[in-house]
Amino acid sequence: MIITQTPLRISFVGGGTDLPGFYREHGGCVLNAAIDKYVYVIVKERYDDLIYINYSRKEIVESVDEIQHELVREALRLTGITGGVEITTLADIPSTGSGLGSSSAVTVGLLNAFYAYQGISVTAEQLAQESCHIEIDLLGKPIGKQDQYIAAYGNLRFIEFHEDDTVTVEPVQLSEARKRTLSSHLLLFFTGQTSRADTILSRQSRNIPKKLDILLEMKEQAYELRACLENDEPLSRVGEFLHQGWVRKKQLATGISNPRIDELYQRAREAGALGGKIAGAGGRGFLILYVPPERQEAVRAALSDLQEFPFDFSRDGSRIMLNVRR
Repeated sequence: MIITQTPLRISFVGGGTDLPGFYREHGGCVLNAAIDKYVYVIVKERYDDLIYINYSRKEIVESVDEIQHELVREALRLTGITGGVEITTLADIPSTGSGLGSSSAVTVGLLNAFYAYQGISVTAEQLAQESCHIEIDLLGKPIGKQDQYIAAYGNLRFIEFHEDDTVTVEPVQLSEARKRTLSSHLLLFFTGQTSRADTILSRQSRNIPKKLDILLEMKEQAYELRACLENDEPLSRVGEFLHQGWVRKKQLATGISNPRIDELYQRAREAGALGGKIAGAGGRGFLILYVPPERQEAVRAALSDLQEFPFDFSRDGSRIMLNVRR
């Protein structure tokens, strides 16, 4: 039996510049972090040649080609497993349309588990690259690359996407104490709404030529925030960066925000949040806020109709929690 644990993520700034339509012309970069909310993949050998898959539904099939769960199907094809396994996926949060990179975490976790099941050791870079290949190249999803890379590498990262499709992943150089302080100023609330990001991201990709100036500003923000964090500037500036980034992001495409989200964000700001954003493509999912500790109870009261998800940063990317092989 193999069990993998793969982190979800929050993105601070630069989201949208990881889309191929932008970075292949201008290069892109994001500053993001893995968090201690996880996707788990369990793979167990079966006594027969069937493939059992357990997620929000159950599949029992005789061949890989029959599998409806497209991420499981393509990860099995890529890793060469043809049958005789039972696969289960579990998640700490609503696993579809959360905005926390859950689909990519599932893909990375599946690949990690399938390779370990065969006794093959792989790097974070291979997991990230192959996850991108499955989601973007094989399945044609209109997404970027940041989710796959942070799920594979973990921690607090500055990730650059180059014109030639290569990716550079670097740690943000913070002391553990400063990292803990940053984490303690962040609150995460579930809006109660989930949906697929594909429509918004497709719209955003089509708008890239018209929104180029905004995207270039968002790319520059990522460099500026990294410098801010690494140069020990006041952490309150993180709230300012989040707010400026959210104002810009909402201009990229319709559907990124809506009256409900605007109203929630306004409530949080009036209660003391310095900045924030909807995680992921927008339109639904989780609201992340930067709030000084002395204002956190006021913000919680202002958003008392939402469920809070306390979290911390996760040092590790996708990892093998259990590896028991015959």
